[in-house]
Parts: sequence; C-alpha cells; structure tokens
Amino acid sequence: MLASGTQALVIGGALSTAAAVAHLACIVLGAPAYRFMGAGEKMARAVEARKHWPTFITLAIAAVLLSWAAYAFAGAGLIGRLPFAKLVLPAICAVYLGRAVAFPLLKPAFPKNTKTFWLVSSGICFVVGLVHVYGVVLLWPAL
Repeated sequence: MLASGTQALVIGGALSTAAAVAHLACIVLGAPAYRFMGAGEKMARAVEARKHWPTFITLAIAAVLLSWAAYAFAGAGLIGRLPFAKLVLPAICAVYLGRAVAFPLLKPAFPKNTKTFWLVSSGICFVVGLVHVYGVVLLWPAL
C-alpha cells in the first residue's frame, strides 16, 4: 500500500490527467463539448466557424495539465524525478487553489460563463489543489 502523500499525488496526477483528457475531448467532439464544458458561446461559435485559435488554446491548457500530472507522478515516485520539483509542485498547488478562490475576480472577464460553471470548476480546482497540497506537504523531504 502506498503512503498517504504518495497516494495523494497519484490521485492529483490522475485528476490533472482527466482534466487534460476532458479538454482534448472538446477538440474531438467539437462545439457541443465546448458548450457543455462551459467554454462560452464565443469559443463554441469559433469552433463551428473552423477557427484554429480554440484548438490552440485548448491544446495549450491540456499540455499544461499533462505537465502538472507528470510532476505529481514524479513527486509520488511513479516516474523519474523532474527538475525544480520543489518549486513547481507548490506552484501547481497555488494555481489550482488560486483559480478556485479567484473566480469572483475572473467572472467579469468571462461574462457568458454560467454560475454553475464557475461553482463546479472552482470546486474541482479547490479539491484538486487540496489533494496536491496534502501530498506535497507529506512528501516534501523526499522531493
């Protein structure tokens, strides 16, 4: 059985991977998926108009999430060490938790996103951030 900190980072990495896959699914499934995920009507219409920028933005987000997953898996010892883990892992925690609590400040920049989108996505970020924090704190000496 894995230690608690290791389990937490494995779960955090899996959640980041799942988020990346959800973003990639939007590219494959098209505008309805962007709408379902709460990306907003502007993004969905750009997909329908075959604009390339929604795909690039979505790929960039997925790449970031996959890199965060790799750092979590490395911190858990599932893969080899990655550079700057003691800097990157706390930054990942801060971004997830920051995104969770900063949604009132972000809402005006994305007025078409629903209240449900903000509450659900912020709740997910909060849970994923806490899971990462728990793992990082427990495994800090080994990172």
